[in-house]
Amino acid sequence: MPTTGRSITERADNGRYVGLAPVRDGNPVPIRVAQVVGRMMGGGVEATVMNHYRHIDRSQVQFDFIVQTDSTMVPKDEIESLGGRVFYVPPYSNPVKYVNACRKLFQQIHPRIVHSHMNAVSVFTLMAAKQAGVPVRIAHSHSTSNPNEKAKTLVKNVLRPFSKVYPTHLAACGDYSARWLFGDQTVDQGKVKIIRNAIELDRFAFDEEARTRLRKEIEASDDIRVIGQVGRFSAQKNQLFSLDVLAELVKKNPRVLLVFLGVGDDMDKVKAKAHDLGLSDHVRFLGMRSDVNEWYSAFDVLLFPSLYEGLPLTAVEAQVSGLPLVVSDKVPKEADLIPSLVRRISLDAGIESWVSAFDAHESDASGRVSHVQEIAKRGYAIHLSAAELVHWYKKL
Repeated sequence: MPTTGRSITERADNGRYVGLAPVRDGNPVPIRVAQVVGRMMGGGVEATVMNHYRHIDRSQVQFDFIVQTDSTMVPKDEIESLGGRVFYVPPYSNPVKYVNACRKLFQQIHPRIVHSHMNAVSVFTLMAAKQAGVPVRIAHSHSTSNPNEKAKTLVKNVLRPFSKVYPTHLAACGDYSARWLFGDQTVDQGKVKIIRNAIELDRFAFDEEARTRLRKEIEASDDIRVIGQVGRFSAQKNQLFSLDVLAELVKKNPRVLLVFLGVGDDMDKVKAKAHDLGLSDHVRFLGMRSDVNEWYSAFDVLLFPSLYEGLPLTAVEAQVSGLPLVVSDKVPKEADLIPSLVRRISLDAGIESWVSAFDAHESDASGRVSHVQEIAKRGYAIHLSAAELVHWYKKL
């Protein structure tokens, strides 16, 4: 179609984009932002990006999703129904191949902004974006690291010093993850944009009907304590440790179930350990669910023994529903939006310390109170966060 005005695809001699936002048939064309999310597996990072995508003003900003070919949970149909596009690149395990593929793709689709959500690995994505002449390059930190993941942490620590070389702008889900990747001085100078892991708060309010229905689905009577864990099966989420906690809980009271929501590379390993510990009757593996928001109402407590986190979306969702949490000391304290709901236990503490943290949490949900308004005031209402994100993109 013919265009008028100057297009973002015009280039100066140095290969950089020049000109104003494009106009087609007299109407402004949305700013296209390439959202680089790596391997899509239905995790919290992808959920945060998709939450914002569903609520942004897509007449002003449109997303393209850059995902790895080893992704398992790409909502391609939904993205395309909203006007977005999905492009595939090889995994970053081969950095040279990955950078070359990203550079060629950016040269092909001409994004005005590349927003990389790959933490320390964003160095590769944004190197390619700079080589392609993309004018706005955002590095977004969502997580940290853990010494127990030796190979992964080594890669992160090697790449961290380069985290500010290729981006033009910095972002993070919270203060802790911002400081981990970009450093205290950068954060203290106000150079990192905090973008909350915002959600549709009302969807996570406590729902008595959902509680009754879902507990019936897993054959959990009112006197059974249902513990939930939500997230991909990985070393970071520490589901193997969760089974150790469950084994001790069952010794004290066999009327307990542990419900896992999610999929991932370690799922078979966790299933095998549950079998070896004789816990098969006390564990439910429900995989990926579209009704995760309702399961917070069905749970009596959320178990969160992560080895490291940025600012976990699951913790926010659970607190909206008034669900108590037992979390590791590796979950940033800024995740304690309703402090009375959160019990912190060190991963170095004995199993008995974790078991005792559940003593106050019975299966009776009477008195559960939702916290929609309180958490909205902390910046986690998606409609407000999405509007702010559009404003930021337009300003950049």
